[in-house]
Amino acid sequence: MNNNTIKKLKPESIWNHFADLNSVPRPSKKEEKVIKFIKDFGASLHLETIEDICGNVVIKKPATPGYENRKKVVLQSHLDMVCQKNNDVDFDFETQGIQMTYEGDWVHALGTTLGADNGIGVAAIMSVLSSKDIEHPAIEALFTIDEETGLTGALELSKDILSGDILLNLDTEEDDEIDIGCAGGIDVTAKANYEEKEINKNSKTYQINLSGLHGGHSGMEIHKGLGNSNKLLNRFLYDFLKFNIQLISVDGGGLRNAIPREASAIFSISSEFESKLQEQFNHLYSEIKSEFSSIDSNLTIHLSQIDHVEKGLSIEDSKKFISSLQAAPNGVFRMSPDIEGLVEASNNIARVKLEKGKAEIQCLTRSSVESSKMWVATSLEAALQLGGMKVELTGSYPGWKPNPSSEILKLAESIYEKKYGEKPSVQACHAGLECGIIGEKYPSMDMISFGPTIKGAHSPKERVSISSVQKFWDFLLEILKNITVK
Repeated sequence: MNNNTIKKLKPESIWNHFADLNSVPRPSKKEEKVIKFIKDFGASLHLETIEDICGNVVIKKPATPGYENRKKVVLQSHLDMVCQKNNDVDFDFETQGIQMTYEGDWVHALGTTLGADNGIGVAAIMSVLSSKDIEHPAIEALFTIDEETGLTGALELSKDILSGDILLNLDTEEDDEIDIGCAGGIDVTAKANYEEKEINKNSKTYQINLSGLHGGHSGMEIHKGLGNSNKLLNRFLYDFLKFNIQLISVDGGGLRNAIPREASAIFSISSEFESKLQEQFNHLYSEIKSEFSSIDSNLTIHLSQIDHVEKGLSIEDSKKFISSLQAAPNGVFRMSPDIEGLVEASNNIARVKLEKGKAEIQCLTRSSVESSKMWVATSLEAALQLGGMKVELTGSYPGWKPNPSSEILKLAESIYEKKYGEKPSVQACHAGLECGIIGEKYPSMDMISFGPTIKGAHSPKERVSISSVQKFWDFLLEILKNITVK
């Protein structure tokens, strides 16, 4: 099955635009090709197309006849995508387009992330812009860059590039939800240079590899208790400290906004402890497999002896590094006391790298409350400083404060209930939507977020429901048709 088959799905306009979009490489921070793609698209429609100083693109379309006196709508999605693949997949996100297929009601990619987050939103906006028969008010289509690794596009968006009254962010991942709030975030990065020492001659070198975890979105799926490869691997290393191991290298995880799925480490151990090492490994492996049997059943962990390595961290520095990582908080930190079921604050230990004495740990801390965001960040800072690491807090961005009295929310709720015979779930989410940042720049803009059902975002298991895309499209068109007068 090739991507042309995807183009035959309904609604054809969205799937055609999505397939065209997915033929263009668009990793975060490397969006040059997709920026050109969307600018060329706007130009092909003879619509006013603007690229701002950081690479965001705005395409403006006049109102259809009879809708000139309606409030102007900003349709907004981000161009970049999370780039994750399975280890056995040979794929270059910078040069290749995503290969797609579908099974039943689900479209997915072949061993990589799909890019439905936020490509379906982009494709829906393209469908509105290219339509000749959809009724709508004046449209400003805002395509932002680098949402996934820093929200750079939203943060650097000019305060005078938009004039819309209402913003519809198309980046939510459950088709029965309307989001009116989200978490803010901050990057926590720890670095250290440890002096390498000679490995004891009377020692053996071992490698431990952990793989098969589910992974996922570090905001939307953090409450599920999914395994974090960096933390699980470190449980073994911490347990092995009793054997005076010398840590040689660690390599785990990837992007800050993805729950890490794989990790490995190399360490040395005195020959006298070899039999106890295997016994301890087996015991802990059994415990962890049992703990995660219902949510990460494909977890596998291998311990094997490898060729002798000559240098690594001292026993003391190994203990510092491993102990500080063991103490660092990961996962849900606090649930909201005000909104039932909402994660207020969390942290994802996303990337751990140690090579030739140089160590780096990358985390993404999220919270819908600024004070608790900094509470988690400074808790991390304190734990990692105990390992002799220098910690930086960067890239802070605000959350989006819910407005239950929003006019566009009331309209969307009314339409949803009439179309589907039930009330939508009005939510604040734990992901980092761009609405909070855009709302700071345009405080009078009324906004909501919604989208189709997407599962496994930020992992190679990402998939989008075909029937849900149709539902999302119908809902969007009905909202545009019923936007109120100015």
